[in-house]
Amino acid sequence: MSLVVVNLGLPKSGTTTLARALRRSGLSVADHRIRSKQTKDPALKDAFVGELLYRGYFDSGDPAALISNFGAISEMSVLREGRSVWPQTDYAMISAIKAHHPGVKFLASRRDAFAMSQSMLGWSDLGTARLPQNDIPGLPAGFGETSKQREQWINGHYATLRHLFKDSTDFLEYDVSDDKAPQLIGEFLGRKMPWWGKLNTSPILKSQKSA
Repeated sequence: MSLVVVNLGLPKSGTTTLARALRRSGLSVADHRIRSKQTKDPALKDAFVGELLYRGYFDSGDPAALISNFGAISEMSVLREGRSVWPQTDYAMISAIKAHHPGVKFLASRRDAFAMSQSMLGWSDLGTARLPQNDIPGLPAGFGETSKQREQWINGHYATLRHLFKDSTDFLEYDVSDDKAPQLIGEFLGRKMPWWGKLNTSPILKSQKSA
């Protein structure tokens, strides 16, 4: 199966919402890691999507070679268990996906940089430990502990994508909080988007809303 759509957005940009929306539109979706129910291959169960993409890229040139049963990728970065893998920041990776999957479309899910930074801060130890303690493209170890630093990194990532895809018809950046987001995505992909909502909300934000 050739990839139909790949999301290049950062974590906490609405990637879980996008994953469900794409599944409801009829696509098989790889979201952060391959779930046990999504494959019969024991080597793929619970494997991180980002690592599979790099294995495919370096083994065969095709980043999606090991996830050929999937038509969409909603989140690809890995930052846990000593791993820091960010294919959405790698131009060579993006170019290889383009070359091996003609017609593939790229999304960039995002939110307001401050809101995304706060969501990262409120999700497990993502903002307090994992981001500042690991080397990440655009955010070396020792940076990312403050909202200002996270926001600058977030804005830098999306500015880079806009530069890479300047005047391209196969790229759509959208704000997950935009009421028109599902319509924009549906028109971009040429698919009906029968579902849109909010999933994987930060525990801190949940507690603030219920207070």
